[in-house]
Formats: sequence, C-alpha cells, structure tokens
Amino acid sequence: MSEFRGINSGSASDEGSASEAGSVSVDGFASEAGAAPGAAAGAGPAAEEPGTGSGPGRPRAGGTARRRRTVVAVAVGALLLSGGGVAASAFVKSPAQVAADTAPPERDVLTAPVEQRVVTDTVVTRGTVTAAQSVPVTPVGASGEEVARQIVTKVKAKAGGTVRQGEVLLEVSARPLFVLKGAVPVYRDLKPGARGDDVAQVQKAFNSLGHSTGSDPKGTYGPGTQAAVRSFYRSIGYDPLEAEGGDEAVSAARTAEKAARRALEDLEAEGTGGRPLRYAREDLAEARQALTEAEAAAGPVVPASEVVFLKAFPARVDSLTAQPGSVPGERLMVLSAGELVVRGSLDSAQKGLVRRGQRVRILSEATGAEVTGRITTVSDTPGTPAAGGTGDGTGSEGEADEGATAQVSGFPYTVKPDKPMPPALASQDVRLTVEAAASEGKVLVVPVSAVSAGVDGTTVVTVYEKGQRRRVPVRTGTSGDGYVEVRPETADALAPGARVIVGVKPTAGAGG
Repeated sequence: MSEFRGINSGSASDEGSASEAGSVSVDGFASEAGAAPGAAAGAGPAAEEPGTGSGPGRPRAGGTARRRRTVVAVAVGALLLSGGGVAASAFVKSPAQVAADTAPPERDVLTAPVEQRVVTDTVVTRGTVTAAQSVPVTPVGASGEEVARQIVTKVKAKAGGTVRQGEVLLEVSARPLFVLKGAVPVYRDLKPGARGDDVAQVQKAFNSLGHSTGSDPKGTYGPGTQAAVRSFYRSIGYDPLEAEGGDEAVSAARTAEKAARRALEDLEAEGTGGRPLRYAREDLAEARQALTEAEAAAGPVVPASEVVFLKAFPARVDSLTAQPGSVPGERLMVLSAGELVVRGSLDSAQKGLVRRGQRVRILSEATGAEVTGRITTVSDTPGTPAAGGTGDGTGSEGEADEGATAQVSGFPYTVKPDKPMPPALASQDVRLTVEAAASEGKVLVVPVSAVSAGVDGTTVVTVYEKGQRRRVPVRTGTSGDGYVEVRPETADALAPGARVIVGVKPTAGAGG
C-alpha cells in the first residue's frame, strides 16, 4: 500500500514522522516540497472525506490513484519530448555542420617507387602477310605486222597456282607472255646489238634454263644471245619476232659487200696498183663491217610486252582477272614471289616513331605463331608504296612499285622477318609491335605522372620520405609504357626504391 507523508508546521504527524523534512514520497516517486499536486505549504493533516472510515492523517484512496496517474503522465511526456529532441537533431543541422559535411575529405599522397629498368616505347599496329614481291601484270599488247587487234586469246595460269621460270602465263593476240628471273624491270624491247644490265639479266635467265648465250660478253646482245633467244622460243612453242627491217638491211649490206669485193678483184686482175687499189680495199673493208652490223641487228627480239621479271621462284598467282577477250592495258593478274613479308600503313602519329631498322614482333592471332623481324621500308608520302619497289616487270606505262597492288591510306611500310615465315600465314592479318625507342641498358625510371615542371622550366620529382617531401631536379630521357627515364642533377639525389609522389587520393571518410 502506498505511503504519503506530509509536512506539518515543524512537527511530525500522529501516524509517524516524515523521513525527511520538505520531501514527498509516492510509491517511490520523489519531488521537492510543495511540488506535489494538492499539497499546501504548512497545512495540517489532510481532512478525511466523509464516509471513508479512515483515520486521521491517512490519504483517501481516490486521491492517491489520481496523483500516481499524474506523475506517470509527466514522466512519459518527458521521455517523449527527449526522444523527439534526439530525432530532430538527426535531421536539423546548423549551417556550420552542413558546410563541414559537404567539404571534400582530407587527401593523402599516392607514391610509386623509383625503378631501374630498360625503357622501351612501342607502337602497336597491324599488317598483312604478303610475298616480298607483288607484281601486277599489265601488258601493253602484242607486236607484229599481222596483229590487227590486241586482245587476250588464251589464259594458261590459274588463280592460286604456282608459276615457274620460263612458264607462259597467257597469250595476247597469239603471242606469249612468260616469266623470267630478274630484278631489273623491263623498259624496252631487247634487240640484237643492245647493251645494258637488262641484257645481262636475260642472258643469265636463258643460261639457267639451258639456252646458252655462247661467247657474247655480259650485257651485250650478240650472236650467242640471238641463238639463245631462238632456242628458248622454240622450247615454249613460239617463233621469235625479228627486228623490224632487219632482213632488208642485211640484204642491202650483202649487196654492197659483194660489189666492193668484185671491184677489188677486177683491179687486182688488171694489175692496177697505187691509189685505186688502196681505195678498193678500203671500200671492201667498210662494206664487210656494215654487213656484220646489219646481221647483228637483224636477229630475234625479246619484246617488252612478252616478258615479266620476278625476283624469285617459284611464284604464285594471287589473283587472276584475265580471260579470253580481255583487253591488254588492264590489270590481268597479280603475281607474288619471294619470301613472305608484312605490309601495312601508319597514321601520322605513328609515322614519327617508326623508322628503318627497328625491331618488330609479328603475332598471328589466328595460329598463335610469333616471329621477329625488322622494318625495311617506310614511305615518306601517305597513300604511296614504300620506297624500294621494282615495278611490275612488264614494261607497261604507269607501272606500280613493288607490292603496290592498291592505293592505301597512311604511310606504307614493310617488315622483313628474321627467318622465313610459314606459308600458311600468307594473306593473314597480323599484329605488329614495333620497338620505337629504347634506353641504352637499365636506367632510373619513374611513372610519367611523377614528373612536373615549374614556372621556371625546372623539371622535378618529389620524393616522399617519412611524411616529408623533397623536390629533386631531374632531366628526362626515353619514355615508354607509362615510364620516363630521369637523371638527377645532383648525384645520389635519387636512388632505386625511393618513393616519389605521383598524385593524391581521398582518404576513407564521408562518402567512402
């Protein structure tokens, strides 16, 4: 049963004294004197309500319950107000707190070690595997007095087929177009009496095919070479064309020689001497020389329209468009010869990094085969073949450089492998990695982002040691793959393993 103790004017009640002057206790809830509801300072014992039967100093049952409910309500209200204040504080912030929450987090430095390595700068591009020599065959037509129309009359080569030296590819107006080995492109008809490297090239080709050029000097189209030409044409089933007007010139020279010889014989028979006899002998000598020259010039001809020169054999027919009825002057086929190489083109940015002699890694993604090689040619003009071509070998006008079967964009280049590539790679698209620059041995390197330049032009890196920063002036060198060579201006100012600042990073904080 609850206990209520009041405070009289300085004396305890009849039922007992208060536990402490000026305090009230209601079922364990305490409040200051005079704070309890219904209590008056200095009042005597509470009056008993009529009909309760309670003794003096005892509170009425109804009053106690009301006081208890009041105290509980006050306590619950206080708790609700406290909780509301806490909840409101979570959503309502002062301007200073808002600024603090939205400010950027504290930042820390990112560092990377100074390393010692070989720096290489690379260019990755693509190319196509082709033969060392790619020759478009574009004959200018046939020769001969009986030819009324220049047209392809027979095609003997097959697309994708193999071609050997001395083989006939096709016929133009019943005249053959054959292939011989040589690097000098055809640019003229080869006639008896001609001299030059192209003559020497033909002599070597005929000798290798078993058609001897006799005692003719190298590079001179003499009687021995004429005999070889006749023999070769017979072996492929055709008659050689003769030099134009040769027969008439020989006939006239023979007639002149005969007349000079008889005139000299008449003078000798008559016994005439002196000046007439001397003149007759000189005339005969000149007539004989003219006959020799006429006979030398009257032999068989190797027309430019009937021969294609390739550097190596066997060769392949990469493409074939010729068919009976095709008109000479059009591209009739494309031949490839020699070892496989890689051809491609560079854009303007790559052109400045690639030059002859650089190392290249060649990767076939289709087969996984990888070989190494070197850049052999790089064109200085975009869209044109690389320097060093030998032409199409047919002597036709407008002949393209070696390997130039079509115009390309960018700067064409050629890569020659260090060892022969497998034939299966022919015509494949491959990836090329060109080592565009390399340092001479191992050097000190840092990430490119570690290097900065001041307003005075000084280039520095910032070393980070035990929370302290130290700027080190450096000179930069070869760069590649995200690194740059650095040479400190002061010896021993930078060593492998030192940490240099490459940037800053946000620390773990607001927003993660």
